[in-house]
Parts: sequence; structure tokens; C-alpha cells
Amino acid sequence: MDVAAILDRLCHRYPVGLVDAVSAFEPGRRISAIKNVTINEEFFQGHFPEVPLMPGVLLIESLTQAATLLLLYDGEQVRNARTLLRRVTGTKFRRQVTPGDQVTLDIEVRRRRGPMARLSAVASVAGQVAAEADLHVAVVDGAATVHPTAIVHPAAVLGAGTVVGPNATIGPHVRLGRNNSVGASCVIDGHTEFGDNNVLYPFGSFGMAPQDLKYRGEPTRLAVGNGNTFREFVTIHRGTLGGRGATTIGHRNFFMAYCHVAHDCLIGNDAILSHGTTLGGHVDVDDFAILGGYAGVHQFCRVGKYAFIGGFSACTKDVLPYSKTVGNRALIYGLNTVGLVRRGFQPDTVRKLKAAYRYLLVSKLNATQALARIDQDEALDCPEVRYLVSFIREAKRGVVLKRPTRRSGETSSDE
Repeated sequence: MDVAAILDRLCHRYPVGLVDAVSAFEPGRRISAIKNVTINEEFFQGHFPEVPLMPGVLLIESLTQAATLLLLYDGEQVRNARTLLRRVTGTKFRRQVTPGDQVTLDIEVRRRRGPMARLSAVASVAGQVAAEADLHVAVVDGAATVHPTAIVHPAAVLGAGTVVGPNATIGPHVRLGRNNSVGASCVIDGHTEFGDNNVLYPFGSFGMAPQDLKYRGEPTRLAVGNGNTFREFVTIHRGTLGGRGATTIGHRNFFMAYCHVAHDCLIGNDAILSHGTTLGGHVDVDDFAILGGYAGVHQFCRVGKYAFIGGFSACTKDVLPYSKTVGNRALIYGLNTVGLVRRGFQPDTVRKLKAAYRYLLVSKLNATQALARIDQDEALDCPEVRYLVSFIREAKRGVVLKRPTRRSGETSSDE
């Protein structure tokens, strides 16, 4: 952590920098910093010259500066913002701090609500508490900053706290929300709108014209929500008039390097697209889906909630929710039990989904008969099973229901 660079966002300057090093750090949770107190400190010259003591107000300032490091640094990037100490409560001074002491500053986040954060702060010397308090700190976004080499059209809108890196290019119809980070050499064009707190790594391309031979330059859109991460070389195209007119991406999705999202796709929330994943036009990816490296999804296909698609898979039909689907062409390996447990699904829900999948995959019933049996089985009734049934009935390209066979050598979903 570059302590000096982060504290430079405060209005204070020498000699009021009161943090020397960081000894422990958990992004967004806690930090432990160090202040070495020497007789050369400026404040000792006018504060009790005969009995040099570190003023209590400067101990609080040291704790506030350590809190600033915690609130403005996420482990990778420094937020374009500054902190304001709004209130100090529960303050207690328990021992004196004198020259030669090494003060440990321990800060832990208690609660965050909007721009306000409440933090527990303790200053100690050799294991003895010197001061403790609750700090109420506001995080105020700074104005958007643009690197001198970036090209940003005057009509583009950049929200507070947004940072545009070197050689990036932003077109006239682009609107970026608050606290977005645009990496070096990114290109954002077209009628494109990003929400807040998105991170765009270098060399990404967003909102460019779709790769559709019928496209004639119509003003279609790309709309992106909040908290998404786009790693290097991700490409996302805007929609077409023949489709939805927009490519839409929800919140908190993670796109690894070299992913491609074609025109008119609809991606929900909390999905993960691994390296090189490619979505054809008009693809729907629902919440919490995971697509393995270099997986490809055919145009107009859907990927259901909590589905897992293995690496290098080629999906030419809809991928069932909650399923494990792997292969070229993709085959279904049953319920994604491990993934559902990790996501906190209740055992009873997992049991009902397993039973529904047995009707679909193990019984000798065709898809229509299996769905009818699932509807009739009252013991399976739950929102997740109802979603699975409606997903299959709404499929326009069919769904992946073919299972691997030992004869074909495809017996493991890990292959």
C-alpha cells in the first residue's frame, strides 16, 4: 500500500501525516497501522516543552488517517474520494504517548450506510491501550479525473469519483455513473450507459457497433448496472433494431479476460464468465450462472439461474437452471449440487430439485411427460422447481437434456 499517495487525498500536508506504515490489512474490514513518535515531531516544540506528550487530538487524527487508508483502498485501486470526520463518540484516553513510543492503530469497520461509515478505533503502545473511540467518517466522492492522454468527448457525462486512465477513448453519447474506473486504452462508444462502481481493465471495448450484417448504424444501446468487473480485452456490443435494441448487463457480474458479449444479450446479476467465454447474439444469462473458460453459447439460447457450464463447452440449446452442463456438443451431468450448497440453498430445496431432475433425465418419460409428472407431484412444489418447469416450457431452441454415455467415453463432468 502506498500510504503517502492515499493520504495525499486529505487536505493535510507535512507535518500532519501521522501514519508511517501498515502492518495488517483486510480490504473493507480492518487495518492495523503504525505511527512512530519521535522527539522531532513539530507539535512537541509548543506543547508541554518540559514534559513532551502527544496531544490526544492528534491521536484521534492518527486513527482517522488510518481509517482513511481502509476506506479509500480496496486492495487494488485507490478510490477517487476523500474522507471527512463527522463525529467522534465513546472517546477514552487511558495512557500518555511520549517520544520513543510506537503507536499501533487498529481500525475495524462496524457499519456502512451510504457514504457514512462507523469504525471502531484503538491506539495502543506495547499492548496497552492509549486511546479508543468510535469514528463516524463520511466518504465524499471527488470530481471525475481524466488522464491527460485520454480522449473524452465534451458531451460525455462522467459521474463523481470516476477515473479515466491513459489513452482511453470515450464517445459523445456515453454516460458513466459514480466511482467507475476506466483502464488504459479502453474504448467506450455509442449510446452506452454504465451505473456506479464498475471496474474496466485495460484494452476493453464497450458499446461498439454490433457484428450484424443487417446493422445500418441505428442508435441502439448498451446498458450496464453497478459493481461489475470487466477484465482485460473484454468486448461488449450494443443491440440491434431487429433484437431488443439494447444489450443489457445487470449488477455485480465478473467478466474475465477476452470475454465477448454480442448484440442484444441480456445478462442478469452475479454471473461469472470465465476467460474467453463467447455469447452469440440474443443470449440470456440468468442470475448466478457460471460459464467456464472458452465456453460458447449459440445465438438465441438461454442459460438458467445457477447453471454451471464447463470449460470449452459448446451450447446450442438452452442450458437448464441449477444444472451441470459440459461438452462439445454440451451434455447434461445432472444437478449442480455443490454449487447450490455453496450458494446457501436449503437441503429440502436441493432434494426437490434432484427429484425433478430424475424425472427429466433418469426416467423413461419424454420431456412433456416428465414435466406433467413434476406438476402432479405435490411433494416437489417450490419456487425453484416451478422456475425449472417454466424455463423448459418457454424454450424456443429446446433444452440440453442429453446425458453422457459410457460408450461414448463421456463419463465425468470434470473432463
